[in-house]
Amino acid sequence: MTDADFTAWLIAQSAVRCVLVEVTVDAGAGDITRYLSSIGYTTSPSDSPSNQFYSPVITGGIEFTETISQSNRSGLQFGDIELSNHDGSLDGWLDDVWVNRDVTVYIGDVNWPRADFRVIFSGIVADIDTRNRNVLNIKLRDKLQRLNNPLTSNKLGGSSSSADRLIPLAFGECPNVKPLLTDLPTHEYQFHDGASEGIIEVRDNGVPVVTTDYLATGKFTLSAQPAGEITTSVQGDKQSVYNLTAAKIIEKIVKDYGSASTQFTAGDIDSSNLSTFDAANQQSIGLYVSERMTVLDAIQRIAGSIGAQVVMSREGLMQLIKIDLPATGPVMNLTSDKMLENQLDIVSRTPVIASVKIGYCRNYTTQPNLQTGIPEDHKELFDREWITVTATDSAVATKYKLSDEPVQKDTLMLETTDANAEATRLLNLNKVPISEYRFTGFAELFDLRLGDSVTITHDRFGLTAGKTGMIVELRPNWMTSNITVGVLM
Repeated sequence: MTDADFTAWLIAQSAVRCVLVEVTVDAGAGDITRYLSSIGYTTSPSDSPSNQFYSPVITGGIEFTETISQSNRSGLQFGDIELSNHDGSLDGWLDDVWVNRDVTVYIGDVNWPRADFRVIFSGIVADIDTRNRNVLNIKLRDKLQRLNNPLTSNKLGGSSSSADRLIPLAFGECPNVKPLLTDLPTHEYQFHDGASEGIIEVRDNGVPVVTTDYLATGKFTLSAQPAGEITTSVQGDKQSVYNLTAAKIIEKIVKDYGSASTQFTAGDIDSSNLSTFDAANQQSIGLYVSERMTVLDAIQRIAGSIGAQVVMSREGLMQLIKIDLPATGPVMNLTSDKMLENQLDIVSRTPVIASVKIGYCRNYTTQPNLQTGIPEDHKELFDREWITVTATDSAVATKYKLSDEPVQKDTLMLETTDANAEATRLLNLNKVPISEYRFTGFAELFDLRLGDSVTITHDRFGLTAGKTGMIVELRPNWMTSNITVGVLM
């Protein structure tokens, strides 16, 4: 079935919509799959799974929310599936374990073969609860929740005072980090738990020292007792190849770090999206982790450093999206005939800013008042945590009576040119008012995706000549064939 055929079916009055849910649950003797539906449905002998009955217990609308925000912290997709339990026959399900189990939701026609049904959500179960005695509610979250666990739990161990310290991790290039002392008698230090690309320099109280490097294990040893604090600038993780850009580091982290049971595979990643994003965003990144951090927090920090967000598609594939106006890519034209009457509203307006300050090239170990004989400009660098750049539009500052001393936005970028470019991009994006428009549309808009470019032409809000923006919110209701759309312009 083609996309056009599927959209035509969504619009058709004769469609008999059927939602299928396949959800994993531990019912006491290990994980099983429960097959649920909004209408009784049984697969044919040639389907996969064959001759499978989907119990008709789903009631109400099927709606999921997808969002991205200007704060560079994506809203996780979430939703709720309500199950009829008037007779109490499902009461026992409250004793089962649903948390963090896989769930996939499909939609199609009750008369279709199972293969023609479309995935409309692929994620995990947050839990099951009940709003009243007549229903159970399966609470859904997207797959990013799988990554909400520690990046690493590997500790040094042994009998030293550092036994309970996490072995650090380094991704990309990390300036002046404080490595973990792993063996006092041999003056051995570790900056990464695994193979690394290289050590740029090791310093004792800011003074470069000679070391013996063991890049296969992310370690080095000193030839003599240190006089003061040991720091090093390193090029980190290289389990296979050394990655320096956001998309490649993020992909590496979600595949190889965190709990083995929750790591992503190639089947969880939109490789085309990441490849396209990486080609357009080649900024050098560095992240050093020596304390507890989740996989989700790590990848959101990396993406946010270059103005992007990590999101999951409806099909459960990880993507990277950057809010930028005007939006790029193919443009869909939206007119009032594609919306419910009187449903277009402005739901938010962001304040104008006249200046953007970016912190970059983080000094991971600030060292004030160094007394060693290194150059004064080096001492100044070691004293500061961030190097900064600022982009300002004086005309906007005057017009809106704004201060040109902004709050600093800290990033993981390394290069001055990249920091200047990001400051300019953010200034150009925010030096004019930005509004989010929201409306309820019809089924032909179900193909819209977060980040898509659309032009809205309407007789309200100055849109009579049309204005182009970016999709930042989608809330399709698959049973009513309506969709709520949020557009940033």
